[in-house]
Amino acid sequence: MGVFNIFSKLNINEGVKKFRQTPNAILLDVRTEEEYSERHIDGSTNLPLQKIEMATSIISDKKKPLFVYCRSGIRSAKAVAVLKKMGYTNVKDIGGILDYKDEIVKN
Repeated sequence: MGVFNIFSKLNINEGVKKFRQTPNAILLDVRTEEEYSERHIDGSTNLPLQKIEMATSIISDKKKPLFVYCRSGIRSAKAVAVLKKMGYTNVKDIGGILDYKDEIVKN
């Protein structure tokens, strides 16, 4: 990672595309249950940041590819850090749904 990469914005659109191309991957939405029920990316699983410690009961394979998003990218970065500390080895922060350009599931 170059020094200037820390200033580059995450691209959720590319992240979702990579998720869809990755066998057995999980798209993890770490927003609140209320936010998720209002709108989310199709195929995602909701695990709020406040409950991220419960990941092992939902995702037992710590090598499984995880693509993590939230609203703006702040909670997803925190969730990725926690998941890595928990031993998950294939975790990628893809940013926030605010920048997502494709179809959104709305309830």
